[in-house]
Amino acid sequence: MTQSDIMQGMEEPIDSLDAIPQPVGFPFWPVRLGASGLYEWSMRPIYRVRTPVIPRTPFLDEGAESPTGRHPEDTAGQVDGTSLESADMGAPTGALSRWWFAREELRLDVDGRYPQMVASGTAYQGLTMRIHWIADLKPMGRDRWIGSIWYKDGDTKSFPYANVDIQATRSWFSNLRKTTVTFSGGGARKIVRTYRFKSSYFRPVEFEFDTVKGAERVTSIDPTAHPNHPSTLASENLSIETVYRRAGFNVRKSGSDGSIPLADAGVNGTWSDAEMHDAMQAYWSRFANRARWSMWVLFAARHDLGYGLGGIMFDDIGPNHRQGTSMFSNSFISDAPTGDPDPDAWVDRMRFWTAVHEMGHAFNLAHSWQKSLGTPWIPLTDDPEARSFMNYPYYVSGGQSAFFADFEFRFIDEELLFMRHAPARFVQMGNADWFDNHGFEQAEVSAQPKFKLEVRVNRDKPDFEFLEPVVLDLKITNESGHAQLVDANCLGAAENMTVVIKKHGRPARQWAPYARYCYKPDRVALASGHSMYESCFVSAGLNGCDIAEPGRYTICVTLHLEDEDIVSNLLTLRVAPPKGYDEELIAQDFFTEDVGRILAFDGSRHLESGNDTLREIAAKFGNRKVAYHAKVALAKPLTCNYKKLALGAGMTNMTAAFDDNGEFEVIESKEGNARKEMDAALMTNADRAVETLGHIDYAYYVDNYSAWLNTIGDSNGAAKCLADLHRTLSGRKVLPAVLDDIEERRSSYSPGAAPKRTKAALAKG
Repeated sequence: MTQSDIMQGMEEPIDSLDAIPQPVGFPFWPVRLGASGLYEWSMRPIYRVRTPVIPRTPFLDEGAESPTGRHPEDTAGQVDGTSLESADMGAPTGALSRWWFAREELRLDVDGRYPQMVASGTAYQGLTMRIHWIADLKPMGRDRWIGSIWYKDGDTKSFPYANVDIQATRSWFSNLRKTTVTFSGGGARKIVRTYRFKSSYFRPVEFEFDTVKGAERVTSIDPTAHPNHPSTLASENLSIETVYRRAGFNVRKSGSDGSIPLADAGVNGTWSDAEMHDAMQAYWSRFANRARWSMWVLFAARHDLGYGLGGIMFDDIGPNHRQGTSMFSNSFISDAPTGDPDPDAWVDRMRFWTAVHEMGHAFNLAHSWQKSLGTPWIPLTDDPEARSFMNYPYYVSGGQSAFFADFEFRFIDEELLFMRHAPARFVQMGNADWFDNHGFEQAEVSAQPKFKLEVRVNRDKPDFEFLEPVVLDLKITNESGHAQLVDANCLGAAENMTVVIKKHGRPARQWAPYARYCYKPDRVALASGHSMYESCFVSAGLNGCDIAEPGRYTICVTLHLEDEDIVSNLLTLRVAPPKGYDEELIAQDFFTEDVGRILAFDGSRHLESGNDTLREIAAKFGNRKVAYHAKVALAKPLTCNYKKLALGAGMTNMTAAFDDNGEFEVIESKEGNARKEMDAALMTNADRAVETLGHIDYAYYVDNYSAWLNTIGDSNGAAKCLADLHRTLSGRKVLPAVLDDIEERRSSYSPGAAPKRTKAALAKG
């Protein structure tokens, strides 16, 4: 037999097996062919004439017999060690009354490049997945592995099995390679399947690279070209395709790489996400509004956001996300550090890294420090020190130099497990939505950050009642060792923050507030060890009610300062289920945009349907925490004069009113009602009110209430409010400096002397 004969009998040429490398040579050489790869079992169409029972799933229930006897292509075809005998199908009549097709895939991952010692399988009925499972494996002698199934997705009732026993048969000829798998445990009789070899890769994928005229494209590098690299790294021509083949994908090019005219970027010559999406539809040979294993990669010069954006997975337009990524050569990734020993190699490496990083997002991989917020499938641990394509080089301790000194141009094992073995809908382009803005942006992140950002709630356990709005306390602390200048409004300006909220088992969402405030910069000195505080109402926003359903949520905040980004701790909180039918019923009216806006803006005299809902809550659920939020939102508008546009006869909107000299109607404050409602909201049960409103907001509301009392001539009532505030907060471990500030204002109160307070002024110390 010649080497040519051997090659013809193989599934694909040896030199293309970069994902799961196989030894090269003749069968009689002292090397062994790898067992890893994709295997398949299938059942041909079943013709039924008289027998009415058709199996519901590809897996047989306990004691069941196959309607066709021994399965085609299943030489082991046994249940509990007994051959499946042919059932009586009746005499054929030639009439086709029903057909059914079953197919199963097995991914064996035990050797080759980065083995995970895992097997996973997917069973289909027709074109629809019925069950997906994953098992950890341990070797049991030559070519045999056993393990426990730890993950199931889909119709799990049809697949009770808990254990697998896998025996591989190796061969240089693809049609002779197979694995025999015995499923057992879970209270079901064991079954045996024989899967035929299909591919040395676990999944297919197509790439297409297009380049804008004038932009630089880097799709391959020598990873050792720059002197800063691991000593174990091999010198080679490493391409993007090779990186993903080593991750387990059978990479092919969907078309010839093309060129795109700069004119498609518009008159400004830079690219918006919408322009790139339009270009993807026009130039990508495989564009389709459906999920498929295919991706478009654009190499352009610059994004509309400017020099600070190096790359982005831009495709969140339309129903199918994660199909398009882009890299920008005229950006900060082209700026080698001053004094770098090989700046050209540094730039090539960064452009290559950025391309692979953004393409990783198209596979639905999260950043290394955000894994716990990414695609929901198994709990993942955030790892800001990971040497992975999915981490930012400047986020690790020691910065970019330390990152590339240990980086081996690969994805870490958790990411490989996801790409190779997670259910296909989580990974496939155009399928499950992506969870965050996957743009690689310039940032100056110090190995020793100057500030620490904390997200917390002021209660013993982060548990919230059903309907109770979630108000976070944000705290930024100077940890630099000396005073730092910081914007006094940095925690109150939404454009400075990214807030990500993830309900466990669901994709994460980015909180979008109803309003963004443009403050004049007010730089103040924050002493070492001192902190600034602000509250953040995150239950609702432009994206709807982000925290509404019962369950667990994880929240993370990133604060964007002038010279560094600060990432907070992860706060996990729990929303309890409703206590009765009445709560479930009113939730339909409570979780609405009108109510969300009223709570966010502390009241409204215009959104009456929302006010009606809050009045009902205050009346029916006075012992529930949501009632305090409702009472505050109903009471605060009563303490001030309210301007409302008066529309004349026939006028239906503001524009018509102004064109016709429309006037504003002034609704006077209602002193008696306001005092009654504010006392009920804040003072009657202060301990319960402060727990749900939070220290910052509660102090803010009482401050404003006392100031209002002082302006209407009741300085004694104003002083009493502050005395009650002091007493309430002193029992809740509030800083002494805060209590001293409250006492000083209480003792100095006189008519007209009340200071104007803001939430940001609280707790400087």
